[in-house]
Amino acid sequence: MIGIETFQSREALADAATDALSGKLRTGGLVVVAGGSTPAPVYDRLSRRDLDWPAVTVTLTDERFVDPASDDSNEKMVRAQLLKDRAAAAAFLPLRQGGDWPDDDARSAEAELAPHLPAAAVLLGMGADGHVASLFPGAPALAAGLDLDGAQLCLGVAHAGLEPFVPRVTLTASALTRTRLLILLISGADKRGLIERILADEAFAPPAATFLRQDRCPVRVLWAA
Repeated sequence: MIGIETFQSREALADAATDALSGKLRTGGLVVVAGGSTPAPVYDRLSRRDLDWPAVTVTLTDERFVDPASDDSNEKMVRAQLLKDRAAAAAFLPLRQGGDWPDDDARSAEAELAPHLPAAAVLLGMGADGHVASLFPGAPALAAGLDLDGAQLCLGVAHAGLEPFVPRVTLTASALTRTRLLILLISGADKRGLIERILADEAFAPPAATFLRQDRCPVRVLWAA
């Protein structure tokens, strides 16, 4: 049964996540990483690890449909925080592919992503509403996005469930669970409470529940206050 691994500080949380990712990337492979502020210290640490970085490909769990130079771009953050130092030798697979609409970029990114699966590791975050990647509660395409057996690996999201309210491109649950390890990295009492409710109440099913209740890949939940 999945439990919540508790750390005494966010520094210890970042160290643990870095160790877990490094362990899966010793011989290269695909690593799928999240945007947001919580994983940034993980990326700083991981970028300095002595790994076979030329054999590593980095991609995102999801991306906002903005210019990659925008401060709202997850790609911009990952390039600044992870693809530096030793990790500068890694390849990057963008979800923002230059199409006219998120569905266009989703199709292009899916074609590039498919040969790299299964991933060595996936690092997910989670919102206070239980969303992961850009799979938002109540979204029109949520069922397709959470279909573990679905053929789609990437999905265009026309309307975001939180700021910035811009369209997105997201990996689906089918893609995100094709991995040797899925890490859910969270902080704060509210998110811990949400995970505890998911684990205790089968009727409670925000998007994150799909990942915690599946048996396609191992899951570690890492938390600090």
